[in-house]
Amino acid sequence: MFKNIINGVKAYFGTFKLISKLGLWKYFSIPILISVLTGLSFVGMVYFFSDNLGGFIAKAWVWEWGSETFTTISNILGGAIILVIGLVLYKHIVMALSAPFMSPVSEKVEAHLLGETNHQHRNTSFRQQLSRGIRINVRNLFRELLFMVPLLIFSFIPVIGIVCTILIFVIQAYYVGFGNMDYTMERHFSYKESIQFVRKNRGTAIGNGLVFMLMLFIPIIGFIITLPISVVAASTETVKILDKNKLIANNSNEEKPKEIRG
Repeated sequence: MFKNIINGVKAYFGTFKLISKLGLWKYFSIPILISVLTGLSFVGMVYFFSDNLGGFIAKAWVWEWGSETFTTISNILGGAIILVIGLVLYKHIVMALSAPFMSPVSEKVEAHLLGETNHQHRNTSFRQQLSRGIRINVRNLFRELLFMVPLLIFSFIPVIGIVCTILIFVIQAYYVGFGNMDYTMERHFSYKESIQFVRKNRGTAIGNGLVFMLMLFIPIIGFIITLPISVVAASTETVKILDKNKLIANNSNEEKPKEIRG
């Protein structure tokens, strides 16, 4: 799996060049707008509601001594909680709403890598792509929260907290990579087949998601460039895996294998 993580990261090399070569920037205007507006909304939530949540947490301290210090810590903790939740929601909202715009990007990357072929694709409409994007990301959101909530609790324990924090980051990366890879898989696989495929290639998803998560911490620019670059990187690596394992059906002489090979 470690090798696949490295491959997922290496797929980012040359993405800017590929985007320019294929003229893909025009497809990113609406997704970038969605990303920026969603990101700014959650930043605003941290600014306006962190004190409210902090005040609620501060009520747990019933003693007068140290109340000011605990209130300050509570405000910081409140902002951190909103930021973490906002980051989790941000990723899935942006990826879900961007699905109809990212699918054509992935298709052009695939055509560039494989050339003119007779490959059989699932023809899906704008509404179907949006519906699938929402379904995939809602599923991933709940699963991500299922793992993250207990890890967040344990993260406050010394030493163990460091391990839990790393696991939280890796889990978020996995589900981000999952969403980015599905822009390619939706043309070839059903919903259940895509889940099976990612499970067998989780290293690639983690590698893609790790860079995505790190780029989000770049002020302002992170909201603009992260999604386009990560989608192109995920598309190139996913297409390579599909082609290597002969999982792309051909109209003329082959059918898509019933069992997905990792």
